[in-house]
Amino acid sequence: MQSTTSSGIAYDLKYQVPYDRSAFLRRCHHLSFSSFICCWLIAILIPKARCICDVKADAETTCFLAGTLSLKEENEIHLIQISPSGTELTCRGLFSHPHEIWNLASCPFDPRTFSTVFDSGGIYGAAVWKIPDDFANSNSPQLEQIASLDAHSCEIRSVLWWPSGKHNKLVSIDKENLYLWSLDSSTKSAKVQSQESVGMLHYLSGGAWDPHDQNAVALTCESSIQCWDIRSMKKTTTLDHAHARAVDYNPKKQHILVTAEYESGICVWDIRMPDVPIRELPGHAHWTWSVQHNPEYHELILSSGTDSTVNLWFASVDGMDDAIYERMPESPSRKVDPLICSFSDYEDCVYGNFPFLRLNEVARWLDCHLFPFFCLWKRRGNFIFVGLSWSCREPWLFASLSYDGRVVVESVKPYLPKQ
Repeated sequence: MQSTTSSGIAYDLKYQVPYDRSAFLRRCHHLSFSSFICCWLIAILIPKARCICDVKADAETTCFLAGTLSLKEENEIHLIQISPSGTELTCRGLFSHPHEIWNLASCPFDPRTFSTVFDSGGIYGAAVWKIPDDFANSNSPQLEQIASLDAHSCEIRSVLWWPSGKHNKLVSIDKENLYLWSLDSSTKSAKVQSQESVGMLHYLSGGAWDPHDQNAVALTCESSIQCWDIRSMKKTTTLDHAHARAVDYNPKKQHILVTAEYESGICVWDIRMPDVPIRELPGHAHWTWSVQHNPEYHELILSSGTDSTVNLWFASVDGMDDAIYERMPESPSRKVDPLICSFSDYEDCVYGNFPFLRLNEVARWLDCHLFPFFCLWKRRGNFIFVGLSWSCREPWLFASLSYDGRVVVESVKPYLPKQ
């Protein structure tokens, strides 16, 4: 395994609107005293940004969308582009967003369309937005809201697009319900096609849409992964021993999932054999927060954690993949460390209120002392330090978003399996 400090290119999300104290107080005026104290603590401690995604449908340039998360400033969507030389990140577009952005996903067939999940003073919402065609010629381009996903009565966790092509359906997930929407961009509307509750004893935190089957989604549900058929809105499979924060489908091999476990590990599952994972990876020294398969080289998995690292793994799911990995550089045998490379450029991102602590120390301190406050404010499981996204256009590149709003794009070209 190779450990490396980042040599990637960086971009900093900088707020364009100054802190408005009166606006912050207006957002919190309806909260109880204890909730207000929690709100104030989180305004200090939570990330300034947590969401980043690849603009999948852009066939000409490699771009990412990043969203800010602030109680004290106006929030923004940054359209970030990698220069043709691959040596610079530039802001191609900057768009005001009315609320804190907790989830961000790009449309897989329209590079100007994306969805957000947002929070305004404890009231969650979700919407689909469109970037105007002439945004490059405007000093202050405004996002166009295509549709509001306003049927939810619980805290919305995420919005999913089917990743494999044009599809007019969306899936949205809140704490207790799964919704299937029909999106009509021409009329700027979205209608609920079907909805199902997972029950009051289960709380959903997110999910992924199967790229091999537009009728199948996997939902993270406390101590399990639930697989659903969205035609019948029925559960088809449950992975009862998957204590997962995040889940992602293998883009090339059907039935294969990877999960970021609630402790520190990473598990690879075959949903046809739901009792035990088919592969287990060590994960991170502390919490593992996110995990993603590479869109082209499916045996490569990227993960981030609160130990201030981004890890690149090789996870074979059959003997053929092991043979491929034998031909990779610096791979003397089949029995190799699954951790290919660890990027450790994120440890000095914590400053401000905790200048003396590194990120993993802050995570442990929060775990011991402030977790009850997070529970009171109902944001348990949402404190993420690093967001991740592979590039679909250039699958050897990935972008990471640190809690302080720093975007870094790295290349894993030296570690690509030889076909």
